[in-house]
Amino acid sequence: MLNRLLLIAALLVSSAPVSAHGPTPQKAEEGVVIAATPALVWGMIADFAGLAGWHPLVAACTVAAETASNAERTLTLRDGGMLVESLDELDAGGRSLSYRLIKPNLEAFPVSFYSATLTVSGAPENGSMVRWSARFYRGDTGNYPPETLDDTAAQTAMANFMQAGLAGLKEKMERR
Repeated sequence: MLNRLLLIAALLVSSAPVSAHGPTPQKAEEGVVIAATPALVWGMIADFAGLAGWHPLVAACTVAAETASNAERTLTLRDGGMLVESLDELDAGGRSLSYRLIKPNLEAFPVSFYSATLTVSGAPENGSMVRWSARFYRGDTGNYPPETLDDTAAQTAMANFMQAGLAGLKEKMERR
């Protein structure tokens, strides 16, 4: 009798409709070798307010609040959208800068949240290797997002932003 009840319960559970679940975190990583010393490249990246000076998709970057342990910047994108980010960590010794999105703008960038890190290390011939990694969630965190706010849209936007930024940094540093 107990075995029969367990069998019935197992059949009921296995025949229950499968429900959708929310988004899973996405990852992106890009890198570039730059013909400039790590110290020079790090000097450019470490300026949290200086992103517009080397990223071709960023028209302006203003820092609203800055303390020894925190900074908040507003990015004005060339297409007119704005994003607000917060500095999480600036490790000069490890040449690493980590930040996160604190105010999304889904019309400008189809990502509801991201955290990202830029690191600079040595490369052959006194060059630099710059890596940009990010973890993020799509713009619409519901179960059935529209194509403009789904995982693919978020992955494409993040990869394009990082690739354009690294290309801009490389161009700026190698022109010096």
